[in-house]
Amino acid sequence: MGTRADFYVGRGKDAEWLGSVAFDGHPGSRLPELGATDEAGYRACVEKILSSKDHATRPDQGWPWPWDNSKTTDFSYAWQGEVFCCFFGHRWMTRAEALNPDRDGEDDDQGKACVFPDMSARKNVTFGRRSGLIIIGIPR
Repeated sequence: MGTRADFYVGRGKDAEWLGSVAFDGHPGSRLPELGATDEAGYRACVEKILSSKDHATRPDQGWPWPWDNSKTTDFSYAWQGEVFCCFFGHRWMTRAEALNPDRDGEDDDQGKACVFPDMSARKNVTFGRRSGLIIIGIPR
């Protein structure tokens, strides 16, 4: 299975979903590409990522995952004055925290688990390249 990632502008239940990728969603791959200093730059960075991947999903294609929000997605990225990243919805981290190999991916002591928009009405689950599913055949 791929390392999936969702991209947003804003955080919380009213965040704007920009798209998703089914592979290479890890901060070591994505954060260097998200080096924007403003929202317009972040949107341009996300657009570049989505347009260069055959496993990308855009909002007009519908929510690609069988789950209802990004709490089950490997990594999520959001612009809100700077780039933030979270791992399976545990808590938002700054770029420096996300790139720290010793980071704590669990909820912090304040219980600040991430909140995401409900995407259940936008679902368009796919089992093709955009799903991140890898099927390996066993020779007979």
